[in-house]
Formats: sequence, C-alpha cells, structure tokens
Amino acid sequence: PHQQLAFARRFGEIVRYPLIKGLDDCPDIIPVVKLPHETNNFGGLWHSDMAYTEEPPLGSILCARELPATGGDTIWANMYMAYETLSEGMQALLSDLVGINVSNTAASARTRVHRIAEAGTGAPVHVAEHPVVRTHPETGRKLLYVNFGHTTCFKGMTEAESKPILETLFAHQVRPEFTCRFQWRPGSIAFWDNRCTQHNPVNDYHGHKRVMHRVTLAGSRPI
Repeated sequence: PHQQLAFARRFGEIVRYPLIKGLDDCPDIIPVVKLPHETNNFGGLWHSDMAYTEEPPLGSILCARELPATGGDTIWANMYMAYETLSEGMQALLSDLVGINVSNTAASARTRVHRIAEAGTGAPVHVAEHPVVRTHPETGRKLLYVNFGHTTCFKGMTEAESKPILETLFAHQVRPEFTCRFQWRPGSIAFWDNRCTQHNPVNDYHGHKRVMHRVTLAGSRPI
C-alpha cells in the first residue's frame, strides 16, 4: 500500500473517497471488497468516479490484491468516442445542458451498502452540477460527461423529461466498440483518466472473494 501511494503521488495530489473508510494504516487507500456471501459488488455499474463532487477526480489507481479464480474483469468506455459519434443534432442539443449528479441513486447505493454498513457512519449525500459536454483540461477534446451511476436529470428539467434523453445517452456511451476489457491478475494495476472514461466492474464471481486497493487523484471542476 505504501508503494502504491508513492506511485500515485508522482501524478498528482491524493484525495480521499468520501463514502468509505480507508485502510487503518493507509487511510488514503480504500479497500474495494466483495465477500463470498455478497451478491452486490462495489461500484458494480457504469459510472465515472465521484461525479457527484464539485471537483471530480483526475483519475484512480486500482491494484488487485485478492482475486477469484475466474471473473471479476473491469470494462472501460471511451467518452471521447461516445461524444464524437453522436449526431450533429444531438451534439447541439447537449451543448448547453447541465447534468445533476448525486451520490445516492438507488442503483449506485446498492453497490456499496455492505461497505457503508461496515463503516457505521452512514452515507452523506453529495450533489454536483456539471456540463453534459465537458472539455478535457489537457487535450482540449470534447467528451460526453453523464453516467448511469450518478446523473439523474438535466438542470431546469424534471427527471421524467430528462429520462428519455439520458437513457439514450447511457446506452450509446457503452457501445462495445467504445470499450476495452481488462482481465486482472494478482498485483495488476489499472490507472485510468476518470475525466474521459467510465468503468464497470463485472459482477460474475458470486461465492468468491475479491479485494482491490484504490487511490484517487484530485481533479478540477469540469468545464
């Protein structure tokens, strides 16, 4: 864990995940755990990490500590490609929209219920507003910045009005041709740019234990 922290500090400032307690000796690392009796896996849906914060992370670094014999892959999706393949009409529609992102959607809350219970502190609700079309601060490229795990509606619209557009975007942005799938091995490390990707840990290993260690790097306000 200390080596993982030292590696992470080469790329930016470390921030703590606000909903789960970190390791006792390395509180900046959160354990991402699924136990054999559990059926929900932590973060087990398409999402962008901490989109419900004012300054979502630059990225995360995940290290595999204990794995099931099979399964437990993670899939990433490219949000540059998701935006660039939208029709011109859809791009124009989305250009000025703002998404409302919350930490406690029903789908996302289910994926961390066991870890929240272990912490015994409850789960504070976080809400943030971000542009639906975001410009990457380093590449200057536009990308689609909504996600199934946390985006509930558009600012100035009801959830019912927003739902048809969001469902279309959620399906579009995870098309297979936008994705890659990573098969973990003990000690594997994945380091991703959280600003222009989404990810989904596949929940296909019921009855087995999986333990990962995650470090999160500070980001900036989306523009």
